[in-house]
Amino acid sequence: MTTHTQSPPIAPPVRSGTGTSLSGPGLFTVLLGAALPLIDFFIVNVALPTIGRDLSASEPVLELVVAGYGIAYAVLLVLGGRLGDLIGRRRLFLGGMAAFGLTSLACGLAPTAWTLVLARVAQGAASAAMLPQVLATIQATTAGTRRAKAMSMYGATAGLSMVAGQVLGGVLVSADLFGSGWRSVFLVNVPVVVLALVLAVRTVPETRSDRPEPVDVPGTVLLALALMALLAPLTEGRAAGWPLWTWMSLAAFPGLAYAFYAVERRADRAGQTPLVPPPLFQLLSLRRGLAMILPFSIGFSGFMFVISVALQQGARLSPTAAGLAFAPNAVAFFVMSLAGPRLVARWGARVVTAGGLVQAAGVTLLALVAWRTWPDLGPLGMLPGMVLAGAGQALQLPILYRVVLSEVPTARAGVGGGVMTTTQQAAMALGVAALGSLFLALTPGMGMRDALITTLLVQLATVALTVGLSLRLPRAIA
Repeated sequence: MTTHTQSPPIAPPVRSGTGTSLSGPGLFTVLLGAALPLIDFFIVNVALPTIGRDLSASEPVLELVVAGYGIAYAVLLVLGGRLGDLIGRRRLFLGGMAAFGLTSLACGLAPTAWTLVLARVAQGAASAAMLPQVLATIQATTAGTRRAKAMSMYGATAGLSMVAGQVLGGVLVSADLFGSGWRSVFLVNVPVVVLALVLAVRTVPETRSDRPEPVDVPGTVLLALALMALLAPLTEGRAAGWPLWTWMSLAAFPGLAYAFYAVERRADRAGQTPLVPPPLFQLLSLRRGLAMILPFSIGFSGFMFVISVALQQGARLSPTAAGLAFAPNAVAFFVMSLAGPRLVARWGARVVTAGGLVQAAGVTLLALVAWRTWPDLGPLGMLPGMVLAGAGQALQLPILYRVVLSEVPTARAGVGGGVMTTTQQAAMALGVAALGSLFLALTPGMGMRDALITTLLVQLATVALTVGLSLRLPRAIA
């Protein structure tokens, strides 16, 4: 068993708030801000066929509707967290929220496919300004059991939002509200944003670092280039047929990543303030938490994509029925997330290990159901496996958020949250690319049933990896 030792501090203690605690309505408001970007990452998936028909868009352009949002979101997350630390997290939360509403309106009114792509890129940038402020505000305005409960609520919101996006997208497209068709998946954000802005002005306290420092421009540029080199081919490669540029881009990623690290290390040694301070990674909890978020997120996003495709293209379910198949997963995730703090208080990090085992049981059960019932796979037969998978996921993700941020100083809560969400976003893109490509490549030769079962077994390997890594977590979780 690993003995936990306190990692060295990465900065002198600094006051980073106004002394105001985050109230219940304030927590609800920032969690609403966390839900919107995650819902919008997934909600568009089931609307893509309708968008393609309505706007005469090719498959690569439709992929850009997803990839443009995801890349802008991931590339700017760390910068968004850093800016919140410097100029005020509430201020940037409000600005990001307003921009998210305007760009959602632009998406919903887009007259052409390329207009929609540009609006989605802008929407991803707005999300990157808004989301890091949620975790940073929670870090800066809560402590002890209140922070543990707030982080569990954040984890529940994140997991629920990713599943709810699939469900809500199918329902809205099928409902065709006022003849809006696919546009409703974007327009629905506008009234929610207006409500959130009103609540945020009244309930969210301002926090910031008391030692504002300039933005690290070289580090920001190199991080953006490195992430684009990784994410652009992963998100566009499959639809484009993996042309030469995708492989060249992936080959450039290690060099760009090392250049970013070298620039950040040089800036830190010179007494400057890098975008991502290298000493941040001296924190044992952050390193080990991020190491687990990677395989978890790869498996989670691949699972969502592959099941959705199999249900609609193989089992011939409607978008609504395919979305509702995920509803038991979402309910189980939310309920179990609420129980997380009590379980962690008693059992510590072993809850994460147990969660991985429960998730593995759920994925195994889904593979068995697919093997026995295909092509009559439906929401009812999948219910037990979905419940177990959701419960197991909920016993991991919210707790991993707590682990990653547990030792990050409050003054750097924004950049800490940005690093964590960037890691998660990159892993999700990798999961869709890897497991999605595997599933689609196996289908012509093996048939969709066997391709689905094989892909689920590969996902079990990612779950096994998270279980193994969980044994290295410190027993006690702050």
